[in-house]
Amino acid sequence: MVLAPTEKVVLGSIAFAIFWVLAVFPAVPFLPIGRTAGSLLGAALMVIFRVTTPDQAYAAIDLSILGLLFGTMVVSFYLEQADMFKYLGVLLSWKSKGAKDLICRICLVSAISSALFTNDTSCVVLTEFVLKIARQNNVPPHPFLLALASSANIGSSATPIGNPQNLVIAIQSSLSFREFLFGLLPAMLVGVLVNALILLCMYWRLLSVKKDEGIALDEVISEEDATSHRFSPAAMSHPTAQNSQELNTMFETMNTWSSPSSNGSTNYAETLRNRVSSKQSNLQGNLSGRIELTRNSNASKEGVVAGDDISQPWEEDFRSRRISRSALNDRDEMVNDEGSAIPVQPLEEKEEGGWTKPWKRLLWKTCVYLVTLGMLIAFIVGLNMSWTALSAALALMVLDFKDAQPCLQKVSYPLLIFFVGMFITVDGFNRTGIPSTLWNITEPHTRINHVGGIIVLTLVILVLSNVASNVPTVLLLGGRVAASAAVISQGQEKRAWLILAWVSTVAGNLSLLGSAANLIVCEQARRAQFFGYNLSFRSHLMFGVPSTLIVTAIGLLLIRG
Repeated sequence: MVLAPTEKVVLGSIAFAIFWVLAVFPAVPFLPIGRTAGSLLGAALMVIFRVTTPDQAYAAIDLSILGLLFGTMVVSFYLEQADMFKYLGVLLSWKSKGAKDLICRICLVSAISSALFTNDTSCVVLTEFVLKIARQNNVPPHPFLLALASSANIGSSATPIGNPQNLVIAIQSSLSFREFLFGLLPAMLVGVLVNALILLCMYWRLLSVKKDEGIALDEVISEEDATSHRFSPAAMSHPTAQNSQELNTMFETMNTWSSPSSNGSTNYAETLRNRVSSKQSNLQGNLSGRIELTRNSNASKEGVVAGDDISQPWEEDFRSRRISRSALNDRDEMVNDEGSAIPVQPLEEKEEGGWTKPWKRLLWKTCVYLVTLGMLIAFIVGLNMSWTALSAALALMVLDFKDAQPCLQKVSYPLLIFFVGMFITVDGFNRTGIPSTLWNITEPHTRINHVGGIIVLTLVILVLSNVASNVPTVLLLGGRVAASAAVISQGQEKRAWLILAWVSTVAGNLSLLGSAANLIVCEQARRAQFFGYNLSFRSHLMFGVPSTLIVTAIGLLLIRG
């Protein structure tokens, strides 16, 4: 394709540059409107500048990709409701043999869950589990956070539903789920193993520190607490600054009411038993234990940690009504100003709606797992992935047998809108002729039938994925790389698509800004209610550069057409 008229090239480049800046730096000072609005702005400018027509803009939107994204988000939500991710948290800490064992487990669990439920979902769900486990082992959390994010990216490369760029490749290439899986699974498995070994080598001394046996009892996180946290996997929501301040004020108030017993849990329990005889003394005992309830129970509830909105009337009433645990019947009670104890229904029962009977809850969870398994089998046998995911999502809504609005509210609509704007913007940029011109210069040096061509193509994808992000890179390069390889043979065309999927995905591990999964882990860790940790750009880069280069190179040797 030749270059378009100069006016169209200049205006199209301006529109694409605005999209790129806001996609990579969503909080840029001169226009802090975010990625989603930036994507729509780029798309609108392409139409306003007449780089593309409205009809061409609508035609550029790929509904198959949007449908597949929507369906997998809904399925992930119901899997979270069915405690799938709680079981993954249990698996992380079950019979652990130390920090090095945990690193390997995190790499494996993160990779497998990302391949099945997308890397972003896995990172949203597992980040706080990882922080708690690091706290339990008295080890700085950054090796565990790096293991989570990097393995999520590597693991997501194995399936079309693992990440957004793979969705684009699967639709554009017409590769079946089975071809995609079998083509990249060996590279993924070896890549995860090599990534874990790199982590162990870099942080061996840090991970060899023995757990401090003298650590205060109130600083130890129970295994139940570390594995009972509930997230919404479909959409990552963060509390606003105002809500965060309100939550901090609430917890400061609770800390003012009570303080941990200085004699440890044994003396506390003994004191509590001795005070049960009178209601006034029992009230004082409940107050002294309230901070323990906050740490071991409320911290794991969706309403506090996940950042859900807390209604204003509840906040006003919180100062006069305080939840405590009865020493007699081990049930939660709400204590009012007069000291009267009012039984409170457990939060888990409220969340589960009509599924109050254990057998009904078990039956529903079994149905969720079977529907998800059926969806994966349908993918493997070659059914249309978009309609399969949508059908599975609708089946789960029907089986839930209640209003689906809570589920639909968890869908990340900003991500879907971002994709719509990106499709139009990238299509408009392609119409300027700039990508084709640059590719014509590069293409003779990127033929994948010799080692030098593979190296050059890999470097081009690595750089573009970190400069322009991986999804736009795939949209810009996908068809061109495949067409170049098709001249060699049909098998090389398939191999070219798989190389593009592998390199563009693993490239996300190079820097903190390389993939959305990295940013999710960083933000989730920084905003964690009790275990906040700031994963720096430098610490990620020191691990990311060697890991990306080594894992990418080894994986390329295992990819076959």
